[in-house]
Amino acid sequence: MQDAFIVAAARTPGGRKGGKLAGWHPADLAGHLIDGLLNRVDADPEIIDDVIMGCVGQAGEQALNIARRAVLASRLPESVPGVSVDRQCGSSQQALHFAAQAVMSGVMDVVIAAGVESMTRVPMGLTTALPEKSGFGSPDSPRMSARYPGVEFSQFTGAEMLAEKYQLSRSQLDAFALESHRKAAAATRAGAFESEIVPVDVTLPDGTRQSHRTDEGIRFDASLEAISAVKLIHEGGRITAATSSQICDGAAGLIVANAKGVRAMDAKPLARIHHMSVLGHDPVIMLEAPLPATISALKRAAMRIDDIHLYEVNEAFAPVPLAWLQATHADPQKLNVNGGAVALGHPLGASGAKLMTTLIHALHARNKRYGLQTMCEGGGLANVTIVERL
Repeated sequence: MQDAFIVAAARTPGGRKGGKLAGWHPADLAGHLIDGLLNRVDADPEIIDDVIMGCVGQAGEQALNIARRAVLASRLPESVPGVSVDRQCGSSQQALHFAAQAVMSGVMDVVIAAGVESMTRVPMGLTTALPEKSGFGSPDSPRMSARYPGVEFSQFTGAEMLAEKYQLSRSQLDAFALESHRKAAAATRAGAFESEIVPVDVTLPDGTRQSHRTDEGIRFDASLEAISAVKLIHEGGRITAATSSQICDGAAGLIVANAKGVRAMDAKPLARIHHMSVLGHDPVIMLEAPLPATISALKRAAMRIDDIHLYEVNEAFAPVPLAWLQATHADPQKLNVNGGAVALGHPLGASGAKLMTTLIHALHARNKRYGLQTMCEGGGLANVTIVERL
């Protein structure tokens, strides 16, 4: 089995719902990201064997194989294929796993693993709401409903269940959210994201053209008082919009290659994939899956949590990384060192590639060796990826 190397990793800056990226069709945004990746390795576009792209809302502007449409919106030749992946929030992390498996097997040599989501132009829930409204049914099948009688599958409910199970108070969640904004703001001011961001030209409402380079969701003036004043999502609960990930538009991607592909590109790898796995867990509490998935991954990789130097655990809701810290006994100082989705946004199908991009660049900036990425995914799933900086 060959090694899988990551030779380029990049992302667009995040855009708020209705914000700076709202004018970009998601296929064009993903195509722009692909071009940015190619520019980083000065690679001949003909060398790309496939594009595997994560996307959750595969409807409307993101329908009919968004990966292929992104290829046709980029400077890749028509001969490069594309395939779209839906593992919910872990879609582009799974795209990375599929790309790595392809080059490790030798079936392919160079693959782009990416993700895109315009939550402005394809709102969350559109893929189920429209068919249901038109009388075409629901994803909840009779047999599944019989297995989980009376259960309404909801990530918001799962977040509340997780907070209760791990005895996380509203004040702890608020404090975590504040820290996410503070870390993201500090990283932005220090230029920590500059090496990973592909700028995007945007037109503002007044007609002014601008190069969008900074994640739009960061609250540089965040305060505990303001976060604590946000209304609870459910009466008697603990979760608020301030302790949840932000709706976000964005794209991210990585170029993955085996040794033959690296030589063909004359590229210097950024990282080597050390381990990758995925685990199914309770679909009701849903967001807990990264906890057992990480423990299982470390065991399979013959590693301890202390062997990992940086962690990226997606901040879908604040209870997820906080419960993960409890379960793994990980060092909180190594967690989401540049902030997370509470501040930076969670562009669903793009988030896996986005987090991996940030992780790899952070490992290089801090001269650290091993990084681990994981995230909760709808249906009670979690991918885990461990990379070694090169």
